[in-house]
Amino acid sequence: MEVSKSLSGIFSRKKTNLAVVVLCSAGLLLVLISSLFLDKKSDSIKQDRKSEFSEDINEYCSDTENRLEKFLESIDGAGAVRVYLTIGTDERYVYAKEMKQSRSDKKNDEEEKYVIIGGGGEKNALIETIQAPQITGAVVACTGCSSPQVKERIYKSVSAALGLPTAKIYVTKLK
Repeated sequence: MEVSKSLSGIFSRKKTNLAVVVLCSAGLLLVLISSLFLDKKSDSIKQDRKSEFSEDINEYCSDTENRLEKFLESIDGAGAVRVYLTIGTDERYVYAKEMKQSRSDKKNDEEEKYVIIGGGGEKNALIETIQAPQITGAVVACTGCSSPQVKERIYKSVSAALGLPTAKIYVTKLK
């Protein structure tokens, strides 16, 4: 009884109530402000990572173009060669999954869930791999493609090197 009387005495005071309300409001305000700063920080990290990856994609694409040009120039009759590659969508994330199988008399149930890591407010799916964008097309210009045999060799070489169907490859004469 004495405890409840002393608590009611404390909370009956207007100044104490006002102080509690102000302190709680200040705490909530600090939580909101910190969450805004964390969101901006994570957004800037994502932007930095995205620009870093786009630089890697451009480097990968130009490196592949250069290697393919050198190879195609070694084909008999091809002459000078220029290659332009088109890239598909951005990087693709493959997330780790857990498989749970349960078997009963006449039923097989499979349940697939993503693996989640992190704690608190920062829970994310575990990234298993990051797949680079795929090459979706190629344009090859060479001085020796007026010969049908050379043109066919170039089509087949590019198709085999990049894993593209010949319908996604265009070979033209280089000026």
